[in-house]
Amino acid sequence: MAVAKKAVAKKKATTRKAAVAKNRPLVIARTYSAGVEIGELVSLKGTRAVLANSRKLWRWDGANTLHEVSLYGAGEKYTRLSEPVESVILTECIEIIPVAKEAIENLTRSRWGE
Repeated sequence: MAVAKKAVAKKKATTRKAAVAKNRPLVIARTYSAGVEIGELVSLKGTRAVLANSRKLWRWDGANTLHEVSLYGAGEKYTRLSEPVESVILTECIEIIPVAKEAIENLTRSRWGE
């Protein structure tokens, strides 16, 4: 079990380094009908966005709006943030918010609260 956790941690660190190397900004993407995703913006054309290493933000606390989530991150206990998928295509993206440096570590960690 400990070996698996180390492998996951190593993969996550490698993924973050790859994102920086490819100069893909971490963003929060709100969609019309698919909810909220947090991932690296690969492309944006009209309302179609492609994100890499994307996580679903199911619910959050510790911030009033997604603007505050993008600035400071989300609370620990109530927040639901999924494991990342390699990529996601969002066809009805209605808002893209860049994530501040201070919030990156918080928003690139999966959690399901208590």
